[in-house]
Amino acid sequence: GRRLNNFAMRSTAHTPEEYMSSLQDHDRERIERLRSVMATTLLPLGFEEGMQFWMIGYFVPKQLYPSWYHCNTDEPLPFMALALQKQSINIYHLGLYSDPSLQSWFRSAYAERMWGKLDMGKSCIRFRHNTEIAYDLIASLCQKMTAKEWIALYEGKIKKG
Repeated sequence: GRRLNNFAMRSTAHTPEEYMSSLQDHDRERIERLRSVMATTLLPLGFEEGMQFWMIGYFVPKQLYPSWYHCNTDEPLPFMALALQKQSINIYHLGLYSDPSLQSWFRSAYAERMWGKLDMGKSCIRFRHNTEIAYDLIASLCQKMTAKEWIALYEGKIKKG
């Protein structure tokens, strides 16, 4: 696929199922397992799954937060995303970007459970194709914030800024 701003590879999929069917077998298994962990954890917390920004996205439904997302007024408020990139499987978590204590917890929990160095940006966790994925840690991360808590954090820190 084509690269977007050197970060996201564009997908032409309109649904998460189309996205999954477009993947090669060796990538699909790991992404399907991550998707299952994320959906199982996030949907009961008030988030919705769909395609957002060319990735599988988890976002606040418009019914819960009808106000617009400040970066793109047509989109519901994003929270997490899952995507296959050229050299890694990436999880984007805007709560990590917005809440330093959550990021600190994640970094510490990762160091306790995993071998090797965490490959992480401000909101992006990268799992290179040959690295182990801590599925239980991702499940714990997903449980840390409900949709309503994310709205409050977004309104208080990001939208005002």
